[in-house]
Amino acid sequence: MKERKGLRRLYLWIILIFLYLPIFTLVVLSFNESKSMYKWTGLSFRWYLEIFQDRSILTAVFNTFAIALSAAAISTVIGVLACIGILSVSRRAQKVLLGFNQIPLLNADIVMGISLMLAFIAAGLYLNWGTVLMAHITFCVPYVILSVMPKLRQAGKDVYEAALDLGASPKFAFWKVVLPEIMPAVQSGFILAFTMSVDDFVVTHFTRGAGINTISTLIYSQLKVGVRPTMFALSTVIFALVLLVLLISNLSAARTERKKEGVKE
Repeated sequence: MKERKGLRRLYLWIILIFLYLPIFTLVVLSFNESKSMYKWTGLSFRWYLEIFQDRSILTAVFNTFAIALSAAAISTVIGVLACIGILSVSRRAQKVLLGFNQIPLLNADIVMGISLMLAFIAAGLYLNWGTVLMAHITFCVPYVILSVMPKLRQAGKDVYEAALDLGASPKFAFWKVVLPEIMPAVQSGFILAFTMSVDDFVVTHFTRGAGINTISTLIYSQLKVGVRPTMFALSTVIFALVLLVLLISNLSAARTERKKEGVKE
């Protein structure tokens, strides 16, 4: 038994090292004064300061998070409404619709990117910031549906119908009864859509216009001449912010669970 526990711990540590060693290396290199990734010349915050001095980086950061927030918000609204619409049809139709919803999830990014680019061009649209946003909404909606649908099914129609029987209007029943019940799934769908949008490169690359850059496309454009350590610093800042958000969300969730347990007792 002890040998098995030792092997399990060793396996767990190997997986953790494999996952986090590249991130740790990135963080260390972001504090290296030299541009070289192979030579340490001293501790420096030079690359962090350069983030705020480089207009192209600031523009790319703004585009990335503006598109991600907008796409996540719009796709969340569309996804929730789509889930309600799917539940209102027959079971056979639900299976067909959910099957179609799986296609963008399993489809290759390059196919999605090229097909959206051709669709925009065929519609007479110029590739710009707006086409990137529409493309991100397109591939984010299926993830929201995937997150919200199980919770909406779990909630069922009984609570909604009970609210209507008690005299509530359909609008009031949805906002005050159904939405609070599925809110955790809605939040998960929003975060997932936001993450997918920030992380995307292929679809953005094919649907963006000239001069439109996100963080991923900016890094790709630097590969020919070498990625500057400023990108390491920027990636470290993003990682730290994500880690902070996760810690805060986990702490708030733990507090909510404690309050619920206190009420039950």
